[in-house]
Amino acid sequence: MRPILALLALVASAAQAAPPATVAVAFDRHTIRPVLAEGEADRATHRAAGADDPVRIASISKLVTAIGVMRLVDSGKLNLDRDVSDYLGYPVRHPAFPDRPVTLRLLMSHQSGLLDGEDLYLIPLGTTLRQRLADPRVWDMAHAPGSGWFHYTNLNFPVVASVIERVTGERFDVAMSRLVLKPLKLDACFNWGAGCSAEAFKRAVVLYRASGEVARDDLHGYPPVCPVFLGDGRSCDLTTYRMGDNGALFSPQGGLRISMRDLARIGQMLARGGRGFLSANAIDEIVRPRWHFDGTNGVGEDGAAIGFFCRYGLAVHRIGDLPTFLPFVPGGKPQAEKAGQVCHDDLFGDGKVRIGHAGDAYGLKAGLWLDPKTGKGLAFFTSAVAPDAPTGRSAFTAAEESVVERAARMPFR
Repeated sequence: MRPILALLALVASAAQAAPPATVAVAFDRHTIRPVLAEGEADRATHRAAGADDPVRIASISKLVTAIGVMRLVDSGKLNLDRDVSDYLGYPVRHPAFPDRPVTLRLLMSHQSGLLDGEDLYLIPLGTTLRQRLADPRVWDMAHAPGSGWFHYTNLNFPVVASVIERVTGERFDVAMSRLVLKPLKLDACFNWGAGCSAEAFKRAVVLYRASGEVARDDLHGYPPVCPVFLGDGRSCDLTTYRMGDNGALFSPQGGLRISMRDLARIGQMLARGGRGFLSANAIDEIVRPRWHFDGTNGVGEDGAAIGFFCRYGLAVHRIGDLPTFLPFVPGGKPQAEKAGQVCHDDLFGDGKVRIGHAGDAYGLKAGLWLDPKTGKGLAFFTSAVAPDAPTGRSAFTAAEESVVERAARMPFR
């Protein structure tokens, strides 16, 4: 083998063999404590991963976006049950069910009738949300908005973000910094937009695929040249962008960059019932399940069978709750038995109900989970997880279960 080829093979082999970056932070209503920090945040520089390193936290971003919505609900600027057409200034209608309004409540609980299609939730600069919603591929022709059918869909959140932009007059990343991130004193941002400090760029966690190749955020200490998704031939010129035209630009569904220590602070706010930040009614609205699996009424991401999702609020996932809701399943015993056969959502394996959200993208698996009774919780991520990584005893991957189990062995003080 030629020397250069041998060197490249050695580098690739070393990248694949490198341990994944894994960080976990335990918290209760008053205390935060890092419990795991393993692997490298940047394999090129061998910078170790730590609790203060921001990482693209994937779908946990949805929960944070929902918190921003509820801040606007509390201030009277948004109504969860109002037709979003009223906010956006054009009709948002399911082509097969034009008489059914689409609301923020339906969008955030994944009951809007929208689908992701072939990554159609990625809307580049220069294309509008209105244009994307006119594409019949983004609508589930078999299920109407508000029919009780759950389909986990990323595209719901660009619609939500567009509504936020229209009512605030601010770009989504700026609005979220003002509404949520800065008031909670978090060094965090959506798509490396407003809210992150210069230090955050230096501490960014590079996401690697299981193969060892870089997937996202190899920043070398600097902000990205362009923080948004560009269409072919487009320049990164945001100066002419009109608020509300494309809420997908700063990835409200998955683009939040945040450290595990700061993510734990969001968990603490929820554990304290939103005290001083969200009203009790706002917390109840997002946490209370708006959908539960009855054996027949939903699918997960990309049409996957339910099992991972069994109870869901407004961008708040509820896990470990099967024994509680089975007696109340409509339709009687046959459906209850079916639900029991496929709902394996107890990540912690202790039978306790937890609320929060999972994250899964670019080789990362993450979670923000808390026990609402005790206020104790865990914020974590692990990286370089293969797309076909095996599940464990639950519908979560064995990699996630391993993080939870190892974190649990560290006593909380």
